[in-house]
Amino acid sequence: MDDAATSITSVTIPVKGMTCAVCSQAVEKALKGQACVKDANVNFATEKAVVEMEGDWSAANMIDVIRAEGYDVALTTADLRVTGMTCAACSSAVERSLLSVKGVIEASVNLATQRARVQYISTVAGAGDLVKAVKDAGYGAEADSDKSTSDREKEARNKEFGSLRLHLIVSGVMGAFIALGGMANVPGLSNRYFMFAMATVVQFWPGLRFYRGALSAARHLNANMNTLIAIGTSAAYFYSVLATFFPTLFERSGVIAHVYYDTSAVIITLIILGKFLEARAKGSTSEAIRKLIGLQSRTALVVRDGVEREISVDDVISGDLVLVRPGGRIAVDGVMVDGESSVDESMLTGESLPVEKRRGDNLFGGTVNLLGVLHMRATKIGRESTLAMIIKLIEDAQGSKAPIQRFADKVASVFVPAVLAISIVTFAAWYFLPSKPSFTFAMMNFISVLIIACPCALGLATPTAIMVGTGRGAMRGILIKDAGALENAYRIRSVIMDKTGTITTGKPSVTDVRVLDCSLPEDLALTMAASLEKNSEHPLGKAIVGLAMQKGLPLMDTESFSSITGGGIRGRLKGVDGLLVNGDLVNGDIIIGSINMFTGEGINVSAASQVIDTFSGEAKSVMLMAIGGELKAVFAIADTIKETSPAAIKALKAMGIEVVMVTGDNAVVAEAIGQKAGVDRVLANVLPGQKLDVIRQFKAAGSITAMVGDGINDAPALAEADVGIAIGTGTDIAIEASDITLIKGDLMSLVEAIHLSRLTIGTIKQNLFWAFFYNVLGIPVAAGVLAVFGGPTLNPMFASLAMAFSSVSVVSNSLRLKKKRLGL
Repeated sequence: MDDAATSITSVTIPVKGMTCAVCSQAVEKALKGQACVKDANVNFATEKAVVEMEGDWSAANMIDVIRAEGYDVALTTADLRVTGMTCAACSSAVERSLLSVKGVIEASVNLATQRARVQYISTVAGAGDLVKAVKDAGYGAEADSDKSTSDREKEARNKEFGSLRLHLIVSGVMGAFIALGGMANVPGLSNRYFMFAMATVVQFWPGLRFYRGALSAARHLNANMNTLIAIGTSAAYFYSVLATFFPTLFERSGVIAHVYYDTSAVIITLIILGKFLEARAKGSTSEAIRKLIGLQSRTALVVRDGVEREISVDDVISGDLVLVRPGGRIAVDGVMVDGESSVDESMLTGESLPVEKRRGDNLFGGTVNLLGVLHMRATKIGRESTLAMIIKLIEDAQGSKAPIQRFADKVASVFVPAVLAISIVTFAAWYFLPSKPSFTFAMMNFISVLIIACPCALGLATPTAIMVGTGRGAMRGILIKDAGALENAYRIRSVIMDKTGTITTGKPSVTDVRVLDCSLPEDLALTMAASLEKNSEHPLGKAIVGLAMQKGLPLMDTESFSSITGGGIRGRLKGVDGLLVNGDLVNGDIIIGSINMFTGEGINVSAASQVIDTFSGEAKSVMLMAIGGELKAVFAIADTIKETSPAAIKALKAMGIEVVMVTGDNAVVAEAIGQKAGVDRVLANVLPGQKLDVIRQFKAAGSITAMVGDGINDAPALAEADVGIAIGTGTDIAIEASDITLIKGDLMSLVEAIHLSRLTIGTIKQNLFWAFFYNVLGIPVAAGVLAVFGGPTLNPMFASLAMAFSSVSVVSNSLRLKKKRLGL
């Protein structure tokens, strides 16, 4: 079968016009009904649809589906300057190349002006993709302006926020006059015709948004929050219109023709107030991702043909030499080729301490150069950069649905029809059952039921908490792939950790230097060993060189050097022969190697047997150094435990989580490291392929299991675990297979990640409880249940106030996550 036919593409589409959970349900159902759509998740809080499509698909078709449901898609228009077109065939070729880009809806190329105008979905394609398509077609292209997706979304948010503010001011001012005229006998304000004029403006200007939403849903045989508001306010408004212009219709039946303009106007005002506060609060939930997007540089200083020039970051290509001045933000990912500096990487790791950078070190776009001028070679640009991938990962996580949300979605799908039915039953009960029927009393209770019901709180309960939780994690160097991973992390009961690079540093280092000849100073022994080992590529030799460099010891030149079969090296250093050390001459070859190699060379090691046994019992590798055939020094080398690992493991155990270390080391070495780290269990002699079996055994025992690792051989186990957690300093493939990535490579981040998941899921449960409790309690009260027992009824205006603040309270509760302390 053709790979193209079976490939799955994930696309994020910004959806406009959704006002409650029922709206997102309608869009999701429509998208899932398409043949090319494998799955779809529509998030009301983020106003985005994440659609997984297989085979050949069209962005235009997806937009048509969404629009057919009565909603719209936020599109972006870009203008390109195109060069190299000479005839109509050229402009047609450019147009075809632009239309071939996934996400492009329309493209128009003007040969006379040498310009192209393109309409596209900014979350699917970008200006860089458009420029590349034109260039691939053999022409030149440059974008006039390329506002980032965040800029466009910010403009859309500001526009909606401005509209809500204007409508709130209009409805608030006019509603206040109407309420004053309706509740008190104020000359002029209490005039019914004056109140009619004011109420009409409120009903059909600020209130028009509810009619539009209701009619759009009705066209597709759906009902949503707008339906409830439109019916409720219309009942009060049109009843009042009849009472104003045709009072005799009521007076013939002996009913006083009261007007309720204040009810409709105040309801609209309070609901818009709630939407206004909700919009402001929802904007805060995505603050973390906006901060990350704000770190992206717009320009870069590159050297081409020996000339420095400042260009758009979109024009940087892999292999460009990029300069970064002190205090400047690094524009793209790359490798340092010259210079020395400290770099602030807190945006990546959450760690405030700067990182020292030297030639050959990796640099990341969005980080800040603190000291000297850096010369770097660009390696990853645009969407391939680390910062762009982090942003994409957070966007995907915030657009995903947690399993806990499924119940709320099911309730939301039948919520509005159920409320409509309850409101009709309420009206009928209060109109027909009492001995003295009261139309107005029945109508007020009917309106109260419609207005107090709130599907918005149900729709916002989960996604707002997910948005704040994943954003908070990102600011602490914890990247969560999706909402499901966050929920699974909440249930973790066993954590299986790889030893190397996870519990330990993954790099051997010298822990002890023991000199057997008291006449040989320790620093001189280390200098001699490092001077010879600098010619070796062996990791243990590099550890010796690393300690010497750390101590600032000057290394000597090598006179001769050779490797010895069996694990060692032999050589001579310039200036050592004849060196006087405490009255003795230093002569002969220097030999450095393992115990087995020394035995093979016939060098007596009995003088160091006690030291060797001690180091071996501590799970340390032993390297010996002999000069002129005599053993002079012993070096103990080990993959040391990370400084924070014991504290992190202790914290995990305090959270009720079993911690298991898995390693390929022998049992003696593994137990020694496990005891120092403080793990509950140690599984030794486990080959890379057997880690998968270990995970399956724990899962079969019914334990929700997390696997933590950093190597390429951890990828299968990470994918098999209920929650795969990759140490960010590890390989790309391990990170790709994981559900959570810890950028710092610090196990304290694991503690924070699990604690964050518990806080987030706890917040979701609180939100869902209050959303259900509010409706379960509020709807019967609005229906007049208390009045049956002689209690009060609920005024529709108070019902609208409760409805407006129900969703605000849910969002506000989610925002509390930003203030919670992570870790124990």
